[in-house]
Amino acid sequence: MKKILFASALALCALSCKENKPRQAPAVENAVDNAASSVSNSIKKNTRYSDGGNLVHEIYHELIKNDKALQDLEVRIENTFKETEDVLSEYMNVIDKSETYYNDAKALTNSLTDSAAKKEIENALKLSSEKYHLKTQTTRDLIKKIKANKIALYEQQMVFKIKKTLPEIEKYQNAHPLKTDQLNQCIKKQNDLLAELKKIQ
Repeated sequence: MKKILFASALALCALSCKENKPRQAPAVENAVDNAASSVSNSIKKNTRYSDGGNLVHEIYHELIKNDKALQDLEVRIENTFKETEDVLSEYMNVIDKSETYYNDAKALTNSLTDSAAKKEIENALKLSSEKYHLKTQTTRDLIKKIKANKIALYEQQMVFKIKKTLPEIEKYQNAHPLKTDQLNQCIKKQNDLLAELKKIQ
């Protein structure tokens, strides 16, 4: 009987704490609440939570909805990333195929038993490989620069998004002040019930 009474009392305490928590709308509309709402709706519709559920991306997405300049900037950045991938893929395919050829030819050469033929092929492969490497050195340097720029662009995009969304999370915090009244009331009810339960044991 005591166990049932104890469980009932704790359940009642938990419910009473929840009942005293008013559902207040934020005083100022902000992108954080809107992002949370969009995420909630997308989950209900079983759609993918965009950008892997990162709140920075979600808030930024809300910000650019009504900002044509930011939308245009994002389109230019995404197009540049896509173009970079396409260009790199085109050049790297040719270079990688050549590298694969030399590696495969070297593996076949190692299986030859005729030492004179083996030596002749090794020299021919080495000469051709060095010649191709020298011929494509400028291309390789440019590819390296493009890859470095790609990383720099991505990182600057993330810095920009964080700087742009930081005021929004601060606006959200100000719109949702965490007053301690309800917490203190909840603790008081818990303590009162705990004291009552101890008396009847």
